[in-house]
Amino acid sequence: MSSVTTSVDVHVPVRTAYNQWTQFESFPQFMSGVESIQQLDDRHTHWVTKVAGVRREFDAEITEQHPDERIAWASTGGDTSHAGFVTFHRLGNEETRVTIQLEWDPRGAVENVGSALGVDDLEVKADAQRFKKFVEDRGSETGSWRGDIPAPR
Repeated sequence: MSSVTTSVDVHVPVRTAYNQWTQFESFPQFMSGVESIQQLDDRHTHWVTKVAGVRREFDAEITEQHPDERIAWASTGGDTSHAGFVTFHRLGNEETRVTIQLEWDPRGAVENVGSALGVDDLEVKADAQRFKKFVEDRGSETGSWRGDIPAPR
């Protein structure tokens, strides 16, 4: 199992950063390995990714979500196994720390070599920087979902 954790400080209110992160279908605009995400309902998404020439398609379920605080998910089907969460920390009226933690199971030679060399870590950090630029350049979110999903018991 591989994992990465990174944080980025974003110059927008915590509500704006959180609201933008709930707009999963916008992820391809700032995540280089994401080709598309389809929001199926409040808890379920369908992902298509392509990293280092390896295309993956899978479903994910939001396992916990609390407005302006946390979003967690785990894959539920398809050809990959991954989970993660994003937390949002208010640093000031116009400043938010976004922390991303991902865990996945690399498969095949390309993914295992990339993971061993830290390529995944670099890519997630670059995606976090692109999210920062995306939301700061806009100054507002493209939409929001403010529902609460309690953690599983």
